[in-house]
Amino acid sequence: MIEQTKIGDRFAEADLGAYFRPCDAEAVGISYPQLRRLEGLGLVEREGWGLYRKTHADITRHHTLAAVCARVPQAVICLLTALEVHDIGTQKPRHVWIAIPHKARVPTLGRLPVRITRFSSAALTYGVEDTDFEGVPARITTPARTVVDCFRFRSKIGLEPALEALHDALDDRRATPGQIWRAAEVCGARSLVEPALRMRSY
Repeated sequence: MIEQTKIGDRFAEADLGAYFRPCDAEAVGISYPQLRRLEGLGLVEREGWGLYRKTHADITRHHTLAAVCARVPQAVICLLTALEVHDIGTQKPRHVWIAIPHKARVPTLGRLPVRITRFSSAALTYGVEDTDFEGVPARITTPARTVVDCFRFRSKIGLEPALEALHDALDDRRATPGQIWRAAEVCGARSLVEPALRMRSY
């Protein structure tokens, strides 16, 4: 009983988000056998292969994003999901859109509703900022970068959401024309974005 109390106290003090992997728990001093003990105590729940959740963690509208980011820590939240997080446009995606490095292996995600695309070179870092969802560290494209990506991947999401994102981002001052131009240049998408930006200026 005393040992269980100590494990419970250590878990309560650990810097873990609502969702985490066994290796995340080990990094803060909780071994896998101890993690299974915490599961038996009802303090954590197994959410799928390699993913656990704090039983009493508050559930927010971003709980699925938190689960995905815990399972794939190198992922970048992007495209329609980033639009929704930044409150740009009217898209309500059924899947969590993430980007992974171009040569990375496709992660095992179980039942998590995810759509995957790939970023390479400067696209992996430019216009990508740190954030968190339910205490889970995450990365997400900035508003300007998200707008540009919507044009880059218009074959996957459609041109209409890209145009809507551009107009709403500018109207709501989520991004400036200069920020969008710069992101388009870095990502090699200037020719895709330029016509829409020029139409906007008339």
